[in-house]
Amino acid sequence: MAGFGRMVRDGGRLAALGASRLGAWGAFGRAHLRSPWQAVLRWPEGKAELGPRVALFVHFDGAGAVRPHTLAYVEALRAAGLSVLFVSNSGRLRPDALDALRPLCAGIIVRRNIGYDFAAMREGLHALSQSRPELELLVIANDSVYGPLHPLAPVLERIDFAQADMWGATESWQRRYHLQSYFLAVGPKVLASPAWLGFWNGVLPVQSKHFVVARYEVGLTQALLRGGLRCAALWPYRSLLREEDHRPVREDDFSDNERDPFLVLRDHHARRVRSAFAHRAPLNPTAELWRQLLDAGFPFIKRELLRDNPAHVQDVADWREVVATLNPSCLALIERDLQRVMKNRSP
Repeated sequence: MAGFGRMVRDGGRLAALGASRLGAWGAFGRAHLRSPWQAVLRWPEGKAELGPRVALFVHFDGAGAVRPHTLAYVEALRAAGLSVLFVSNSGRLRPDALDALRPLCAGIIVRRNIGYDFAAMREGLHALSQSRPELELLVIANDSVYGPLHPLAPVLERIDFAQADMWGATESWQRRYHLQSYFLAVGPKVLASPAWLGFWNGVLPVQSKHFVVARYEVGLTQALLRGGLRCAALWPYRSLLREEDHRPVREDDFSDNERDPFLVLRDHHARRVRSAFAHRAPLNPTAELWRQLLDAGFPFIKRELLRDNPAHVQDVADWREVVATLNPSCLALIERDLQRVMKNRSP
């Protein structure tokens, strides 16, 4: 009976996966009938005054707000010497949000949420090509992270286009090798390349997150690699998997009378990471390796990790202690946002 139950569960998972893929391809077909240009507001009305180093920042908020942690990120980009083009998928922004953004941004585009982040990126890149066709540096970022926990200027200084043509903060081997799209940086060589231009010309406003991740997030890196361009991560995957970072907790760390639940969970997580490494099973570095990233100077922590923890990372309850040592003011902004969004879970 146990074997039969397993077969039923596996069959159900396969059916759900098939339905998801079928739905994704249906969404792709319907996307051909939509315009990629979904802007409902542009500020300023003429061309934005942009410098040679630009951040294209993608945002979404169902209430049309720009939350304090997002404003802090935009302010940090500006402080690092970047002109910010803010592209919101919210469909509208509240007047107070626009008032808060204008002193920080060189341009603002508000568009309908059709096509997720990559459709917003395409619309933002089109605006950039008209306002500032020649750039020294383009950073693409979004509001899926909390931070930065450290100033961004030293991060940008590490981007060396002599060593790689497109940089990401982190890289993933899940699905296929790709730079994770929440933070990307490219220079003139990529911006003028047929691989880059061809990829973005092919991005459609697909209403399927599964499709967008599989074809666009993974596909961007793969398209550049096929075009002979080099891609690299500022925090490489393998450097986060050093053996000493993932040793199970030693028995002497446990008291004779009780096993601290925090230590138990750290031990379980360390064993899970070592097992994945041993079996060459790819992990999501911004989830399973969050602690190692922060220890290595990574300036962000994923909002999804703290809010939903979809990868069931077992030691994530330590996040507050770790962040408090790095940036107490950022901790306050994170806790303020979690008060608003968390359900049936404490931070």
